[in-house]
Amino acid sequence: MIAVENLCFAHGDGGRIIFDNFSLTIRQGEAWTVIGPSGCGKTTLLFLVAGLKMPDSGRILVGGEEIRRPRPSTGLVLQDHGLLPWATIYDNTKLGQKIRQFYGPDGKHSPAGISFDHERDEERIHHWLSWLGIEHLKEMYPSQLSRGQRQRAAIARTLVLEPDLLLMDEPFSALDAPIREELQKVMNSFHKQSGLTSLTVTHDIEEAVVLGEKILVLSENCNSAPQVVDNHLLGAMEKRNSTEFREKCRELHDLLATKRDNVAEERE
Repeated sequence: MIAVENLCFAHGDGGRIIFDNFSLTIRQGEAWTVIGPSGCGKTTLLFLVAGLKMPDSGRILVGGEEIRRPRPSTGLVLQDHGLLPWATIYDNTKLGQKIRQFYGPDGKHSPAGISFDHERDEERIHHWLSWLGIEHLKEMYPSQLSRGQRQRAAIARTLVLEPDLLLMDEPFSALDAPIREELQKVMNSFHKQSGLTSLTVTHDIEEAVVLGEKILVLSENCNSAPQVVDNHLLGAMEKRNSTEFREKCRELHDLLATKRDNVAEERE
């Protein structure tokens, strides 16, 4: 599904090199999480896959096609929700559909060959607002909702477009622990039902274990060879207090600490 081939990327002219000859493959239907210290390139990688940033060299392919701009079949959920403050939750959820209808099936703003069916579009809005537990709030505005409810609306707006790839940038980091765990359960249920390919950036080790069957660990130093940890605890919310869950978190914590120490040694 995603092929990162010999990726090189640095911030600005002469800036710090984030990726150098970096290659990675994510298969169709896999759920990945990305962890690492601030500034290591987590969000940069997500934006490169989304087509919001371009590689300095190398290439990224999604579904066999090289990414040269944002693709209409990729869904992106950001930390700050990105909801229009003057629009109701219903209108925010419908926004992507309106944009697609405006441009038509041009292959740039909406998938080529897509057909428009008003009744089906309305059913999808109803389905996702209901599934995410916020349909009763659809006539309210973002300022009238809690952070957790706004994030649900942002997720609904993305899922009504039926993406084949879901990218999420620390979507739950600003939420209180009970709400964060509730939304993690929601996304686990969604992945189990849909089998959608997903890539989620997080700074939280426990969240990385809960949401990713494979966990990519990035370094604050230049990333060349990807370090990927296999994880059989995807969706195992009930095992958060178990020994095996704590051991997996400790493994990732130690791995991050080792990378941090290596960076410190190189700077001395």
